[in-house]
Amino acid sequence: MTDAPAAFTVTPPVLRALASTEPSAEGTRLVRDVRRSKRLVLLRAVLDAAPGGRSGEAADHWALLEEAERHEPDAVRDVLHYPATGVWAEETLRRLHAPHGPAADLGHLGALAVAAALRAGIAFKATLRPVGGRLALPTLGLLRPPRPGPLALTERSWDPDDPATLPLHLLPGGRTALDDLDPYRALGHVRPAPVRAARRLTPKGHKRWDTQWAGALTLLERYDTARAGETGLLLRSVVPLAGGSRSNGATLPAAAGSVLARTQAPPALAATLVHEVQHGKLTALADVLTLHTADGTPRHWAPWRTDPRPLEGLLHGAYAHLALAGYWQRAALFGARGAWAQHARIRAQVAAVLPVLRTHPQLTPTGHAFTDAMAAAEQAMDELPPPGDQYAAARRAVDRARRAWYAEHPELAPAGQG
Repeated sequence: MTDAPAAFTVTPPVLRALASTEPSAEGTRLVRDVRRSKRLVLLRAVLDAAPGGRSGEAADHWALLEEAERHEPDAVRDVLHYPATGVWAEETLRRLHAPHGPAADLGHLGALAVAAALRAGIAFKATLRPVGGRLALPTLGLLRPPRPGPLALTERSWDPDDPATLPLHLLPGGRTALDDLDPYRALGHVRPAPVRAARRLTPKGHKRWDTQWAGALTLLERYDTARAGETGLLLRSVVPLAGGSRSNGATLPAAAGSVLARTQAPPALAATLVHEVQHGKLTALADVLTLHTADGTPRHWAPWRTDPRPLEGLLHGAYAHLALAGYWQRAALFGARGAWAQHARIRAQVAAVLPVLRTHPQLTPTGHAFTDAMAAAEQAMDELPPPGDQYAAARRAVDRARRAWYAEHPELAPAGQG
Protein backbone atom coordinates (compact mmCIF):
# COMPACT_ATOMS: atom_id res chain seq x y z
CA MET A 1 0.00 0.00 0.00
CA THR A 2 1.49 3.27 -1.11
CA ASP A 3 1.43 6.75 0.45
CA ALA A 4 1.86 8.86 -2.68
CA PRO A 5 -0.78 9.46 -5.35
CA ALA A 6 0.01 8.12 -8.77
CA ALA A 7 0.69 10.54 -11.63
CA PHE A 8 -1.75 10.06 -14.48
CA THR A 9 -1.33 10.98 -18.12
CA VAL A 10 -4.53 11.05 -20.16
CA THR A 11 -3.62 10.83 -23.82
CA PRO A 12 -5.85 12.49 -26.45
CA PRO A 13 -7.16 9.13 -27.74
CA VAL A 14 -8.14 8.04 -24.22
CA LEU A 15 -9.75 11.42 -23.55
CA ARG A 16 -11.78 11.16 -26.76
CA ALA A 17 -12.81 7.60 -25.96
CA LEU A 18 -13.98 8.59 -22.50
CA ALA A 19 -15.76 11.68 -23.83
CA SER A 20 -17.70 9.56 -26.32
CA THR A 21 -18.93 7.44 -23.33
CA GLU A 22 -18.08 4.35 -25.40
CA PRO A 23 -16.27 1.69 -23.34
CA SER A 24 -12.57 1.17 -24.04
CA ALA A 25 -9.96 -0.93 -22.30
CA GLU A 26 -7.70 2.09 -21.77
CA GLY A 27 -10.51 4.26 -20.42
CA THR A 28 -11.71 1.59 -18.02
CA ARG A 29 -8.15 1.00 -16.81
CA LEU A 30 -7.67 4.71 -16.18
CA VAL A 31 -10.91 4.97 -14.20
CA ARG A 32 -9.98 2.00 -12.01
CA ASP A 33 -6.42 3.22 -11.45
CA VAL A 34 -7.58 6.72 -10.49
CA ARG A 35 -10.08 5.30 -8.02
CA ARG A 36 -7.47 3.07 -6.41
CA SER A 37 -4.88 5.81 -6.09
CA LYS A 38 -7.37 8.24 -4.59
CA ARG A 39 -8.60 5.66 -2.10
CA LEU A 40 -5.11 4.81 -0.83
CA VAL A 41 -4.25 8.48 -0.37
CA LEU A 42 -7.52 9.00 1.51
CA LEU A 43 -6.91 6.03 3.80
CA ARG A 44 -3.40 7.21 4.58
CA ALA A 45 -4.81 10.65 5.40
CA VAL A 46 -7.20 9.04 7.88
CA LEU A 47 -4.32 7.17 9.49
CA ASP A 48 -2.19 10.31 9.78
CA ALA A 49 -5.05 12.35 11.26
CA ALA A 50 -6.07 9.68 13.79
CA PRO A 51 -5.18 10.28 17.44
CA GLY A 52 -1.78 8.74 18.07
CA GLY A 53 -0.92 8.93 14.39
CA ARG A 54 0.99 5.90 13.21
CA SER A 55 1.67 4.57 16.71
CA GLY A 56 -1.85 4.17 18.15
CA GLU A 57 -4.70 1.72 17.74
CA ALA A 58 -5.30 2.85 14.17
CA ALA A 59 -1.69 1.97 13.37
CA ASP A 60 -2.23 -1.54 14.74
CA HIS A 61 -5.22 -1.96 12.45
CA TRP A 62 -3.17 -0.72 9.51
CA ALA A 63 -0.40 -3.18 10.36
CA LEU A 64 -2.94 -6.02 10.19
CA LEU A 65 -4.04 -4.74 6.78
CA GLU A 66 -0.46 -4.78 5.55
CA GLU A 67 0.13 -8.28 6.91
CA ALA A 68 -3.01 -9.52 5.15
CA GLU A 69 -1.93 -7.84 1.92
CA ARG A 70 1.38 -9.70 1.96
CA HIS A 71 -0.54 -12.99 1.92
CA GLU A 72 -3.53 -12.18 -0.33
CA PRO A 73 -3.18 -8.76 -2.00
CA ASP A 74 -6.23 -9.04 -4.26
CA ALA A 75 -8.60 -9.79 -1.39
CA VAL A 76 -7.24 -6.92 0.69
CA ARG A 77 -7.48 -4.48 -2.19
CA ASP A 78 -11.10 -5.49 -2.65
CA VAL A 79 -11.81 -4.59 0.98
CA LEU A 80 -9.95 -1.27 0.81
CA HIS A 81 -11.48 -0.29 -2.52
CA TYR A 82 -14.98 -1.43 -1.67
CA PRO A 83 -17.34 1.52 -2.39
CA ALA A 84 -18.66 1.89 1.16
CA THR A 85 -15.09 2.14 2.45
CA GLY A 86 -14.73 5.41 0.56
CA VAL A 87 -17.83 6.87 2.19
CA TRP A 88 -16.50 5.92 5.62
CA ALA A 89 -13.03 7.32 4.89
CA GLU A 90 -14.27 10.70 3.63
CA GLU A 91 -16.68 11.12 6.52
CA THR A 92 -14.06 10.02 9.06
CA LEU A 93 -11.46 12.43 7.72
CA ARG A 94 -14.00 15.25 7.83
CA ARG A 95 -14.86 14.47 11.44
CA LEU A 96 -11.21 14.18 12.46
CA HIS A 97 -10.61 17.72 11.22
CA ALA A 98 -13.87 19.18 12.58
CA PRO A 99 -13.56 20.97 15.95
CA HIS A 100 -17.14 20.10 16.87
CA GLY A 101 -19.65 17.44 15.94
CA PRO A 102 -19.80 13.65 16.12
CA ALA A 103 -16.64 11.71 16.88
CA ALA A 104 -14.91 9.91 14.05
CA ASP A 105 -15.68 6.21 13.72
CA LEU A 106 -12.10 4.93 13.84
CA GLY A 107 -13.31 1.54 15.01
CA HIS A 108 -14.39 0.86 11.46
CA LEU A 109 -10.74 0.78 10.42
CA GLY A 110 -10.45 -2.27 12.65
CA ALA A 111 -13.43 -3.81 10.86
CA LEU A 112 -11.67 -3.24 7.54
CA ALA A 113 -8.53 -4.90 8.89
CA VAL A 114 -10.43 -7.90 10.27
CA ALA A 115 -12.36 -8.34 7.02
CA ALA A 116 -9.09 -8.23 5.09
CA ALA A 117 -7.44 -10.72 7.44
CA LEU A 118 -10.40 -13.10 7.22
CA ARG A 119 -10.40 -12.97 3.44
CA ALA A 120 -6.61 -13.42 3.33
CA GLY A 121 -6.89 -16.50 5.55
CA ILE A 122 -4.18 -15.46 8.00
CA ALA A 123 -4.05 -16.14 11.73
CA PHE A 124 -4.81 -13.05 13.81
CA LYS A 125 -6.35 -11.74 17.02
CA ALA A 126 -8.28 -8.50 17.30
CA THR A 127 -10.84 -6.97 19.62
CA LEU A 128 -13.55 -4.71 18.19
CA ARG A 129 -16.68 -3.09 19.58
CA PRO A 130 -19.94 -3.83 17.76
CA VAL A 131 -22.32 -0.93 17.19
CA GLY A 132 -25.96 -1.55 18.04
CA GLY A 133 -25.30 -5.23 18.52
CA ARG A 134 -23.75 -5.62 15.07
CA LEU A 135 -20.26 -5.63 13.66
CA ALA A 136 -20.06 -4.76 9.97
CA LEU A 137 -17.22 -6.42 8.07
CA PRO A 138 -16.93 -4.80 4.61
CA THR A 139 -17.34 -7.18 1.64
CA LEU A 140 -18.36 -9.99 4.01
CA GLY A 141 -21.47 -8.87 5.89
CA LEU A 142 -22.45 -8.60 9.55
CA LEU A 143 -21.63 -10.42 12.77
CA ARG A 144 -24.36 -10.41 15.42
CA PRO A 145 -22.68 -11.43 18.68
CA PRO A 146 -24.89 -12.98 21.38
CA ARG A 147 -23.65 -10.63 24.12
CA PRO A 148 -22.95 -6.90 24.27
CA GLY A 149 -19.48 -5.51 24.78
CA PRO A 150 -16.11 -5.93 23.04
CA LEU A 151 -15.81 -8.87 20.67
CA ALA A 152 -12.65 -10.97 20.41
CA LEU A 153 -12.03 -12.03 16.82
CA THR A 154 -9.77 -14.62 15.22
CA GLU A 155 -9.44 -16.30 11.84
CA ARG A 156 -12.30 -18.64 12.92
CA SER A 157 -14.79 -15.85 13.64
CA TRP A 158 -16.53 -15.86 10.25
CA ASP A 159 -18.74 -18.83 9.50
CA PRO A 160 -21.43 -18.23 6.84
CA ASP A 161 -23.44 -21.13 8.27
CA ASP A 162 -23.53 -19.66 11.78
CA PRO A 163 -26.89 -17.98 12.60
CA ALA A 164 -24.90 -15.08 14.11
CA THR A 165 -23.39 -14.40 10.69
CA LEU A 166 -25.26 -12.45 8.03
CA PRO A 167 -23.36 -12.67 4.72
CA LEU A 168 -23.55 -9.94 2.09
CA HIS A 169 -25.83 -10.92 -0.77
CA LEU A 170 -24.11 -11.44 -4.12
CA LEU A 171 -26.12 -10.80 -7.27
CA PRO A 172 -26.12 -13.36 -10.11
CA GLY A 173 -22.69 -13.41 -11.69
CA GLY A 174 -20.90 -13.54 -8.36
CA ARG A 175 -18.93 -10.28 -8.17
CA THR A 176 -21.41 -7.42 -7.70
CA ALA A 177 -22.85 -7.24 -4.20
CA LEU A 178 -26.37 -6.16 -3.36
CA ASP A 179 -25.36 -4.17 -0.30
CA ASP A 180 -28.16 -3.71 2.22
CA LEU A 181 -25.87 -4.23 5.24
CA ASP A 182 -22.82 -1.94 5.30
CA PRO A 183 -23.51 1.10 7.53
CA TYR A 184 -21.59 3.30 5.08
CA ARG A 185 -23.25 2.06 1.90
CA ALA A 186 -24.87 5.50 1.46
CA LEU A 187 -24.77 8.84 3.19
CA GLY A 188 -27.62 7.85 5.49
CA HIS A 189 -25.63 8.98 8.52
CA VAL A 190 -25.47 12.53 7.16
CA ARG A 191 -28.47 14.79 7.69
CA PRO A 192 -30.19 15.70 5.51
CA ALA A 193 -29.40 12.63 3.43
CA PRO A 194 -29.35 13.27 -0.36
CA VAL A 195 -30.47 9.68 -0.90
CA ARG A 196 -31.81 7.08 1.48
CA ALA A 197 -30.74 3.47 1.34
CA ALA A 198 -33.26 0.74 1.99
CA ARG A 199 -33.07 -1.23 5.20
CA ARG A 200 -32.01 -4.87 5.15
CA LEU A 201 -34.06 -6.74 2.60
CA THR A 202 -35.98 -9.94 3.20
CA PRO A 203 -35.09 -13.15 1.30
CA LYS A 204 -38.03 -12.31 -0.97
CA GLY A 205 -36.50 -8.89 -1.61
CA HIS A 206 -33.16 -10.49 -2.48
CA LYS A 207 -34.84 -12.88 -4.89
CA ARG A 208 -36.66 -10.02 -6.59
CA TRP A 209 -33.36 -8.21 -7.07
CA ASP A 210 -31.73 -11.36 -8.40
CA THR A 211 -34.44 -11.63 -11.05
CA GLN A 212 -34.25 -7.96 -12.03
CA TRP A 213 -30.45 -7.95 -12.09
CA ALA A 214 -30.23 -11.08 -14.22
CA GLY A 215 -32.79 -9.65 -16.64
CA ALA A 216 -30.98 -6.31 -16.87
CA LEU A 217 -27.63 -7.97 -17.57
CA THR A 218 -29.22 -10.16 -20.23
CA LEU A 219 -30.53 -7.05 -21.98
CA LEU A 220 -27.20 -5.25 -21.70
CA GLU A 221 -25.33 -8.23 -23.11
CA ARG A 222 -27.83 -8.56 -25.95
CA TYR A 223 -27.98 -4.90 -26.96
CA ASP A 224 -24.59 -3.51 -25.95
CA THR A 225 -21.96 -6.12 -25.09
CA ALA A 226 -19.27 -3.53 -24.48
CA ARG A 227 -21.36 -1.67 -21.91
CA ALA A 228 -22.24 -4.94 -20.21
CA GLY A 229 -18.53 -5.64 -19.84
CA GLU A 230 -17.85 -2.12 -18.61
CA THR A 231 -20.58 -2.46 -16.00
CA GLY A 232 -19.03 -5.67 -14.71
CA LEU A 233 -15.58 -4.09 -14.42
CA LEU A 234 -16.59 -0.78 -12.84
CA LEU A 235 -19.54 -1.72 -10.64
CA ARG A 236 -18.71 -3.47 -7.35
CA SER A 237 -21.96 -2.96 -5.46
CA VAL A 238 -25.58 -1.95 -5.89
CA VAL A 239 -27.34 -0.32 -2.94
CA PRO A 240 -31.15 -0.64 -2.91
CA LEU A 241 -32.91 2.70 -2.51
CA ALA A 242 -35.64 3.03 0.06
CA GLY A 243 -39.24 2.80 -1.07
CA GLY A 244 -40.72 6.04 -2.33
CA SER A 245 -37.44 7.21 -3.88
CA ARG A 246 -38.16 9.66 -6.69
CA SER A 247 -35.03 8.73 -8.62
CA ASN A 248 -34.37 5.47 -10.43
CA GLY A 249 -30.74 5.67 -9.44
CA ALA A 250 -27.97 7.77 -7.98
CA THR A 251 -24.19 7.79 -7.69
CA LEU A 252 -22.22 9.11 -4.72
CA PRO A 253 -18.73 10.41 -5.60
CA ALA A 254 -17.34 9.02 -2.34
CA ALA A 255 -18.65 5.53 -3.13
CA ALA A 256 -16.67 4.88 -6.31
CA GLY A 257 -17.86 1.66 -7.91
CA SER A 258 -21.36 1.71 -6.44
CA VAL A 259 -24.81 2.61 -7.74
CA LEU A 260 -27.90 3.28 -5.70
CA ALA A 261 -31.00 2.01 -7.45
CA ARG A 262 -34.60 1.28 -6.69
CA THR A 263 -36.32 -1.91 -7.68
CA GLN A 264 -37.46 -1.66 -11.30
CA ALA A 265 -38.17 -3.82 -14.31
CA PRO A 266 -35.07 -5.14 -16.15
CA PRO A 267 -35.30 -2.70 -19.11
CA ALA A 268 -35.37 0.28 -16.74
CA LEU A 269 -32.64 -1.18 -14.52
CA ALA A 270 -30.38 -1.76 -17.53
CA ALA A 271 -30.79 1.89 -18.52
CA THR A 272 -30.16 3.02 -14.94
CA LEU A 273 -26.91 1.06 -14.84
CA VAL A 274 -25.73 2.58 -18.12
CA HIS A 275 -26.59 6.07 -16.87
CA GLU A 276 -25.03 5.80 -13.42
CA VAL A 277 -21.80 4.11 -14.52
CA GLN A 278 -21.09 7.19 -16.63
CA HIS A 279 -21.30 9.45 -13.59
CA GLY A 280 -18.64 7.32 -11.94
CA LYS A 281 -16.38 7.52 -14.99
CA LEU A 282 -16.63 11.29 -15.25
CA THR A 283 -16.00 11.71 -11.52
CA ALA A 284 -12.78 9.72 -11.83
CA LEU A 285 -11.64 11.72 -14.85
CA ALA A 286 -12.33 15.00 -13.05
CA ASP A 287 -10.05 13.84 -10.24
CA VAL A 288 -7.05 14.03 -12.57
CA LEU A 289 -8.12 16.64 -15.15
CA THR A 290 -9.63 20.10 -14.80
CA LEU A 291 -12.43 20.42 -17.35
CA HIS A 292 -13.76 23.80 -16.20
CA THR A 293 -13.30 26.51 -13.59
CA ALA A 294 -16.98 27.36 -12.99
CA ASP A 295 -18.39 27.56 -9.48
CA GLY A 296 -21.43 25.69 -8.21
CA THR A 297 -23.99 28.40 -8.93
CA PRO A 298 -27.12 26.83 -10.51
CA ARG A 299 -27.88 28.85 -13.63
CA HIS A 300 -28.32 26.44 -16.56
CA TRP A 301 -31.38 24.77 -18.06
CA ALA A 302 -31.21 20.98 -18.27
CA PRO A 303 -34.04 19.22 -20.14
CA TRP A 304 -33.96 16.26 -17.74
CA ARG A 305 -34.44 18.45 -14.65
CA THR A 306 -36.83 21.17 -13.53
CA ASP A 307 -34.31 23.04 -11.38
CA PRO A 308 -31.39 25.17 -12.63
CA ARG A 309 -28.08 23.32 -12.77
CA PRO A 310 -24.48 24.40 -12.23
CA LEU A 311 -22.08 23.75 -15.08
CA GLU A 312 -20.73 20.63 -13.36
CA GLY A 313 -24.24 19.20 -13.03
CA LEU A 314 -25.07 20.05 -16.64
CA LEU A 315 -21.91 18.36 -17.86
CA HIS A 316 -22.58 15.24 -15.80
CA GLY A 317 -26.17 15.07 -16.98
CA ALA A 318 -25.26 15.50 -20.64
CA TYR A 319 -22.52 12.88 -20.36
CA ALA A 320 -24.77 10.26 -18.77
CA HIS A 321 -27.60 10.95 -21.21
CA LEU A 322 -25.24 10.73 -24.18
CA ALA A 323 -24.46 7.16 -23.11
CA LEU A 324 -28.17 6.44 -22.72
CA ALA A 325 -28.89 7.74 -26.23
CA GLY A 326 -26.27 5.37 -27.60
CA TYR A 327 -27.59 2.45 -25.59
CA TRP A 328 -31.19 2.96 -26.76
CA GLN A 329 -30.02 3.32 -30.35
CA ARG A 330 -28.36 -0.10 -30.16
CA ALA A 331 -31.40 -1.56 -28.41
CA ALA A 332 -33.61 -0.19 -31.19
CA LEU A 333 -31.48 -1.88 -33.83
CA PHE A 334 -32.21 -5.15 -32.03
CA GLY A 335 -35.94 -4.42 -32.13
CA ALA A 336 -36.49 -3.43 -28.49
CA ARG A 337 -39.98 -2.01 -28.08
CA GLY A 338 -40.05 1.78 -27.64
CA ALA A 339 -36.28 2.07 -27.99
CA TRP A 340 -36.33 4.43 -30.99
CA ALA A 341 -38.59 6.85 -29.09
CA GLN A 342 -36.28 6.73 -26.06
CA HIS A 343 -33.24 7.29 -28.25
CA ALA A 344 -34.81 10.22 -30.10
CA ARG A 345 -35.99 11.93 -26.92
CA ILE A 346 -32.70 11.57 -25.05
CA ARG A 347 -30.53 12.46 -28.01
CA ALA A 348 -32.58 15.61 -28.60
CA GLN A 349 -32.03 16.59 -24.97
CA VAL A 350 -28.27 16.11 -25.23
CA ALA A 351 -28.09 17.96 -28.55
CA ALA A 352 -29.90 20.92 -26.98
CA VAL A 353 -27.33 21.48 -24.23
CA LEU A 354 -24.11 20.59 -26.06
CA PRO A 355 -23.80 24.09 -27.63
CA VAL A 356 -23.98 25.64 -24.14
CA LEU A 357 -21.32 23.28 -22.86
CA ARG A 358 -18.98 23.69 -25.82
CA THR A 359 -19.04 27.49 -25.77
CA HIS A 360 -18.94 27.99 -22.01
CA PRO A 361 -16.29 30.63 -21.21
CA GLN A 362 -15.02 28.74 -18.15
CA LEU A 363 -14.09 25.54 -19.97
CA THR A 364 -10.40 24.71 -19.91
CA PRO A 365 -8.63 23.63 -23.11
CA THR A 366 -9.06 20.05 -21.90
CA GLY A 367 -12.73 20.77 -21.28
CA HIS A 368 -13.11 22.06 -24.82
CA ALA A 369 -11.50 18.90 -26.20
CA PHE A 370 -13.76 16.77 -24.03
CA THR A 371 -17.04 18.48 -24.98
CA ASP A 372 -16.02 18.58 -28.65
CA ALA A 373 -15.56 14.81 -28.53
CA MET A 374 -18.95 14.46 -26.85
CA ALA A 375 -20.50 16.46 -29.70
CA ALA A 376 -18.74 14.28 -32.28
CA ALA A 377 -20.22 11.17 -30.64
CA GLU A 378 -23.68 12.72 -30.67
CA GLN A 379 -23.39 13.74 -34.32
CA ALA A 380 -22.22 10.24 -35.31
CA MET A 381 -25.67 8.98 -34.31
CA ASP A 382 -26.90 10.46 -37.60
CA GLU A 383 -25.54 7.35 -39.31
CA LEU A 384 -28.41 5.29 -37.85
CA PRO A 385 -31.38 7.64 -37.42
CA PRO A 386 -34.81 6.62 -36.13
CA PRO A 387 -37.46 5.91 -38.74
CA GLY A 388 -39.73 8.72 -39.84
CA ASP A 389 -39.55 12.11 -38.18
CA GLN A 390 -39.14 10.85 -34.60
CA TYR A 391 -35.91 12.75 -33.99
CA ALA A 392 -37.21 15.99 -35.52
CA ALA A 393 -40.36 15.72 -33.41
CA ALA A 394 -38.25 15.15 -30.32
CA ARG A 395 -36.18 18.25 -31.11
CA ARG A 396 -39.33 20.32 -31.42
CA ALA A 397 -40.59 19.02 -28.07
CA VAL A 398 -37.28 19.90 -26.40
CA ASP A 399 -37.39 23.39 -27.90
CA ARG A 400 -40.88 23.93 -26.49
CA ALA A 401 -39.74 22.73 -23.07
CA ARG A 402 -36.76 25.08 -23.17
CA ARG A 403 -38.89 28.11 -24.02
CA ALA A 404 -41.35 27.25 -21.25
CA TRP A 405 -38.52 26.85 -18.73
CA TYR A 406 -36.95 30.19 -19.57
CA ALA A 407 -40.36 31.82 -19.33
CA GLU A 408 -40.41 30.63 -15.72
CA HIS A 409 -36.76 31.63 -15.15
CA PRO A 410 -36.36 34.86 -17.14
CA GLU A 411 -33.41 35.98 -15.03
CA LEU A 412 -31.42 33.00 -16.37
CA ALA A 413 -32.37 33.37 -20.04
CA PRO A 414 -29.42 34.04 -22.36
CA ALA A 415 -29.53 37.06 -24.64
CA GLY A 416 -32.08 36.55 -27.40
CA GLN A 417 -33.85 33.69 -25.64
CA GLY A 418 -37.59 34.08 -25.45
